[in-house]
Amino acid sequence: MSRFLETALALAILATPAVASEKLGIGRPALPEEVAAWDIDVRPDGQGLPEGRGDVMTGEPLYIDNCAICHGDFGEAIGRWPVLSGGQGTLTRDDPNKTIGSYWPYLSTVFDYVRRAMPFGNAESLSDDEVYAITAYLLYLNDLVDDDFELSRENFTEVRLPNEENFFMDDRDTVELPALTREPCMENCKDSVEITARAAVIDVTPEDTAAREQRAEGAAQAEVAAAPVEPAPEPEPAVSEEMLAAGEKAFRACRACHKVGEGAKNGTGPVLNGVVGHPAGMVEGFKYSKAMKKQADGGLVWTPEQLDAFIADPRGFLKGTRMAYGGMKDDDQRAALIAYLATFSED
Repeated sequence: MSRFLETALALAILATPAVASEKLGIGRPALPEEVAAWDIDVRPDGQGLPEGRGDVMTGEPLYIDNCAICHGDFGEAIGRWPVLSGGQGTLTRDDPNKTIGSYWPYLSTVFDYVRRAMPFGNAESLSDDEVYAITAYLLYLNDLVDDDFELSRENFTEVRLPNEENFFMDDRDTVELPALTREPCMENCKDSVEITARAAVIDVTPEDTAAREQRAEGAAQAEVAAAPVEPAPEPEPAVSEEMLAAGEKAFRACRACHKVGEGAKNGTGPVLNGVVGHPAGMVEGFKYSKAMKKQADGGLVWTPEQLDAFIADPRGFLKGTRMAYGGMKDDDQRAALIAYLATFSED
């Protein structure tokens, strides 16, 4: 017998605890309570769920303290970390956004992963109640529950993620394997290969000069239209290209949740076309928080002044808002952002 086979046989024997204990006199079978300490997985049918509960509002500060540094204030992700929210309706695109709300099959996947592996670098430091609260908040970020929702062991299996029905048992052994293991074709090959497209970062391509100038031309009109009727305001000066460029850059903090421009659709946040000077809480098809609905019913209008106060401190301006964003502190940055938003009409 070769040394390789001897080594392989020895490793196989040692890999079997019962055999190792009985034949070699080392170790012992694990006790039930020792197995239980490692057996913490949670399954789609709720098996393995611990006792506990947590609501959306409790989960928000827990998420900000433990998760936002990597996954962003709204689950939009920072750098290369996974996106957790949004993406609904993108799975048929060439650049699908695979999030909890658009792609993941089971809520147990969310709970189990947070419980055993998060936060990064300090895994298993969260209590079961904290894991329930963060999971509830992640559901809220994906518009799957209201802001007063509480998740617990009792109602856990009642929550269904939108993409669950599109998952099925792995059939690659009968569908893909035969095609991948057949003899490769080595005839009638192309004489040359042409590159028809290259990888690109989506939604960050700079606009051309003509488009920027066109928006700059309409900015003054939008500023005047958004001003109060009485008393009649002094004519607003034209907004410079530099200010619009600064506003477009500032909007990067918003675009993970909000969209503007032609074809913009609601995401985690509402479309912001026409927001300047527009009554609050009126975007068609968007599900607003109870706090925002209350303010809208009270007549809140997004004047530049109101927008400035809200963007500076969303949760201070409107208690109970779904905006987890901490606020834009720079006055000039906010002014530029509002001027940029004013260039997009509601149509």
